[in-house]
Amino acid sequence: MNANLNLGSIFGIKIKIHWTFFFLIAWIVFDELKRGGNTQSVLFNIAFIIAVFICVVLHELGHALTAKRFGISTKKITLLPIGGMASLDKIPESPKQEFLVVIAGPSVNVVIALILYFIIPVKDYIHFNFTETFEALMSFTLQNFLFYLFIVNVGLILFNSIPAFPMDGGRILRAILALKMDRVKATQIAATIGQFIAGVFLLVGLLYNPFLVFIALFIFLGAYGENRMVQHLDLIKGHTVEEAMMINITLFNPKDSIDLVVNKIISGTENNFVVVDGDTVKGILYHKDIVENSNKTILVESVMDTSFKTVENTDSLKQIYHLIYTEKQRFLPVVKNGRLVGAIDAVNLNEYILLQSKLVY
Repeated sequence: MNANLNLGSIFGIKIKIHWTFFFLIAWIVFDELKRGGNTQSVLFNIAFIIAVFICVVLHELGHALTAKRFGISTKKITLLPIGGMASLDKIPESPKQEFLVVIAGPSVNVVIALILYFIIPVKDYIHFNFTETFEALMSFTLQNFLFYLFIVNVGLILFNSIPAFPMDGGRILRAILALKMDRVKATQIAATIGQFIAGVFLLVGLLYNPFLVFIALFIFLGAYGENRMVQHLDLIKGHTVEEAMMINITLFNPKDSIDLVVNKIISGTENNFVVVDGDTVKGILYHKDIVENSNKTILVESVMDTSFKTVENTDSLKQIYHLIYTEKQRFLPVVKNGRLVGAIDAVNLNEYILLQSKLVY
């Protein structure tokens, strides 16, 4: 089952929506009907959620189109019940470029909020007393719809201003700090601040609002992950695949029986294998596919994955890190002048990073 539904593309960027988004719609409908709502109120709320997520898409497009100016492509924008995520190929390492890419998202919400501010009489809502405001906002009018949308965009600006990864505020803080210090140190400081904020959210959430506990976990893990990734990339900067690749790997032929592969898994430590015919790489045997077909009398060619990627022995390890952790290419054959010379996977790369960390620290 594909977790994401494709909604189309804008500027060559795929827009996808995660299937859990429909649970959000269902919960809104259920909650509205539970409170005595009618068809009008249900449709009003659904339309409002759709409008909010259009604003989220525009926010993410702000990041993506600005990144494109610096030669960074964006494969997709994914909508989740908690917001959106633009899958940029990478975050610019230049502090100025990172600042411009990151600030572009909230800037879109600022523009939307300003447009709405001048379209609707926001001042009238502000000057109402509590009773008048409550009564005014109870009706399902276009003016109220736009006012709610104005409040949401202001909320998105404020939320993304929190100086914690993975929110925009954390990246803005890192970009500013990186103007005065190296990127690794800047990330450590920004991540520490983010984790402190996560701790505050956790405490408040446990006392008053359980939803803040979820946000605290989101921030804490985001800060930890960003700090870890930047440290890893710094450790492997300037190093090539040849330094980290596995050389003594078991090879299979397309005409080999799958039983031979199963026996090799049982008797050894390898889980994934390269399939070759002479000097030519024909496919990859992944552990999951081997296990699923272990009780069948079939050949390797029936199980191997032919939609594989190969990397050169001279390729940068930073590039491989991206392939493994962003594009989920967990096992990669390594070639030199078109001939297979080894392989690299997540386990081996992590071991190399660990050894590098011992040498550096």
